[in-house]
Amino acid sequence: MLLEGFDTLNFFGYNIDPVFIPLIVFLIVYFILWVFKKFILSKIEKFAQKTATKFDDALIEAIEKIGWPFYFFISLFAAIQFVALPEFFYRVIEATTMAVVIFYAVIILQKIFFYLTEQYIQKNEKEKKHDPSIIRLVSRAFSYFLWVIAILLFVSNAGYDVTALLAGLGIFGIAAALAVQNILSDVFSSLSIYFDKPFKVGDFIILGQDMGVVQKIGIKTTRIQALQGEEIVFSNKELTESRIHNFGKMSRRRIEFRFGIEYDTPLEKIKKVNDIIKQSIQKVKGTTLDRSHFKSFGDFSLIFEVVYFIPTSDYNVYMDAQETINQFLIELLKKEKINFAYPTQKIFLAK
Repeated sequence: MLLEGFDTLNFFGYNIDPVFIPLIVFLIVYFILWVFKKFILSKIEKFAQKTATKFDDALIEAIEKIGWPFYFFISLFAAIQFVALPEFFYRVIEATTMAVVIFYAVIILQKIFFYLTEQYIQKNEKEKKHDPSIIRLVSRAFSYFLWVIAILLFVSNAGYDVTALLAGLGIFGIAAALAVQNILSDVFSSLSIYFDKPFKVGDFIILGQDMGVVQKIGIKTTRIQALQGEEIVFSNKELTESRIHNFGKMSRRRIEFRFGIEYDTPLEKIKKVNDIIKQSIQKVKGTTLDRSHFKSFGDFSLIFEVVYFIPTSDYNVYMDAQETINQFLIELLKKEKINFAYPTQKIFLAK
């Protein structure tokens, strides 16, 4: 049965049977939407490809994902405005149309948000300021949050009170949190690592007896490549509760080492050792000597202590510098006929 006021329809001088009015409205709306998708949207897409920004491309790609249910139910909902349907059928079509619209709206918002997330990751990829896995975790959490909001919006517009639903979800959430509290503690610890930034991917850290380079900061665990080559996996909760030495934060590395020479070395040659140390340190580019001293008398050697700085936190660069310094020390001490000490014992026999 048609609504009042639409008993007849005059179309270009032709009287249309009122029964066909809803069908005509359906076809007109569907045709307009189809034309928009097939022709107008394609024209906009060609124009967007010429622009410098990629945001419009992502937006158009998201709109193109809208499927036939959207066009069908929008057209159907427009058509039933001209028909006096029973209340039940009208509400069913209205609710279905609303569900379809909300569904595709969330899909478009997710697509845009994921695009912005990937753009942010690519922009900061070289600097490694943020770990991509944590950023993607936040992005996925936001997408789930969108679905929760969409469901609540649909239920509210369908005429139901969402207060009871929210209370039920709250109780369910508490029960779920208690069941997976260990996992959630690691997840929240990963967020703490992301926002507090005690270390980042590529940093060399020491945790207790373990040390290595951070390879990945995940949702539940963080993976470290040890110097021996194996991978060490820590739970994020363990990391946030422990004391961490982060060498990646160093602008320069302080190195301290000792060596010993023989007790039989003459005093005039002992006085030359500090100058030899200085020459050895200066031969390595970028190093700065802090101090060198004849520190103490050892069990079998005269002990010298050296402290110098190198302008990097890279462990391999430090080892290369130390190796070069050791080689120069051997060469220069040998020229002065100063011998390194090795463990010896002298036995005195009483006559």
